[in-house]
Amino acid sequence: MDNGLHSRSTCDAYLLTAVECCEISEAMMPSVTAIPYAILLLVFLFFYFIVYPFVEYIRDPKGLRKFPNMSLCSGMSYIPYMIFAHGGFRSMKLAELHKKYPILLTGPNTLSFGDARAIKDIYGHNTKCTKDSSYLVTAGTHFHLADVIDKPEHARKRKVLSSAYALKNLETWEYKVADKTERLIRHIDQVCTEPLAPGMARPDPKDLTLDYRAWTNLFTLDAIADIGLSERLGFLDTGNDRCIAQNKDGTTYEVNLREALYPTARKQSLILWNYDWYPIVNKLVNIIPFYGRMQKSSDNWDAIVWRRATERLKRYEAGEKLDDFFQALMEDKDGNPNNLEWGEIVAEVNIMMNAGSVTTAIAMTNVLYQLLKNPECLRKLRQEVDAVLEPDEIVAPYDKVKHLPYLRACLDESLRLFPPTSHGLPREVPPEGMYIMNEFIPGGTSVSMSALVAHRDEKVFPQADKYIPERWLGEEGKALQPYFIAFSAGARGCIGRNISYLEQTVLLASVVHRYEFALPHPGWQLKRLETMNLVLGKMPVKVWRRQLEEL
Repeated sequence: MDNGLHSRSTCDAYLLTAVECCEISEAMMPSVTAIPYAILLLVFLFFYFIVYPFVEYIRDPKGLRKFPNMSLCSGMSYIPYMIFAHGGFRSMKLAELHKKYPILLTGPNTLSFGDARAIKDIYGHNTKCTKDSSYLVTAGTHFHLADVIDKPEHARKRKVLSSAYALKNLETWEYKVADKTERLIRHIDQVCTEPLAPGMARPDPKDLTLDYRAWTNLFTLDAIADIGLSERLGFLDTGNDRCIAQNKDGTTYEVNLREALYPTARKQSLILWNYDWYPIVNKLVNIIPFYGRMQKSSDNWDAIVWRRATERLKRYEAGEKLDDFFQALMEDKDGNPNNLEWGEIVAEVNIMMNAGSVTTAIAMTNVLYQLLKNPECLRKLRQEVDAVLEPDEIVAPYDKVKHLPYLRACLDESLRLFPPTSHGLPREVPPEGMYIMNEFIPGGTSVSMSALVAHRDEKVFPQADKYIPERWLGEEGKALQPYFIAFSAGARGCIGRNISYLEQTVLLASVVHRYEFALPHPGWQLKRLETMNLVLGKMPVKVWRRQLEEL
């Protein structure tokens, strides 16, 4: 019996083992069969991303292979350009390459131009180029003036907004800029230190009491909110950029505005360049914390804009007639409703607050930095400004300083040397193709020219790497204007340039008249990070009052 039981148990055990083996084998089947699928996927990816681009590059259906590659694989892939973008200053790299090559192939269907003669062809008033698909894939539910592609639609939008940005409105809005200048000066007065000792070139670190970069940004944010929406953000009063954001469900929360604003363009600048893949890549990369944080910032920015727009709408619906940008969106100059969709209005508020604050703040910081690096230029500027302002004038009246030639030259030379928007604004060649710099470019090709690259063209701007305001004076200065694209050019040029010059002119004249400044040490350099704009790091300075009564 024992033997029988043993035999039976043994048989059962073998049977069980066999069954388990079958189950295990079945469980393993998916992984075994998955191997060919994985191989097929790898083969597909290899052919799609390597073999096919290489074949297309060799086949060269558009004839672009005749142009030098920006890097080894630029004619086959956009990855090299993305790598450049992650490097932090791609336009400077392009400027170096363009010293040798006037036209560069930066991607399978994109060309970068390095000769300033290309400006008229690509961006001029009569150009046949249109904004390319990058503006389409990054747009929200509604286009704003800066990203709309269709030319008739752009003309409609510009007509609606032209009254808001008209030169005559500068006189109306000057008091708002003067108010922000006075508030900034109030803060600077509080952080002034004793004069730098004669012969001293390096201030005591504890005397670096002003981050000029941060405070000019608070200035432009306060100014554009007031000019555009008649809203007082109060950043210059509190010394920070905390504000209320609002989700579309009505919930509100506090957030730092600049932390929400800047990463949005940073993310796009890193991953945008393959337009077909951008919508997918834009979502996939969010699993990486580096990009995920940028997306969160973008969501916060949208909530900040939504709050500003909805609060201003409440005031409009309550019957307030305010002389600002929002009013021009809602009604024409005769008071007739424009009947714009709400999404379009929000989109215009978005670009107004973004472009209307970021680039001007960068410009304000850049020009003072250049003047401190070039003290002889600062001396000449002070001489010009002091001649028209009284010693006790705190805020420079715009009428007194708007036509000062050297002041304007200092601003333009700073904008030339480091344009706030350094990224080459992409344009698409019409289907029939066109000539650019006497080279035929096939239809559908994306072309661009970085403002930084254009402004470093030695044939137009001798000693292009140096800060020389004098180049903008007189007839020689007028001759340079067609090659100055800090605000872009042609019909798509920046509509807000007059407001930017108003803010820059009043603030610079006011601060150089009232204060002396010193950088941390003579060799100190301002840090720059290129996104779509050329974003700046901190600029700590020592500041003290000038003795104007002795002048």
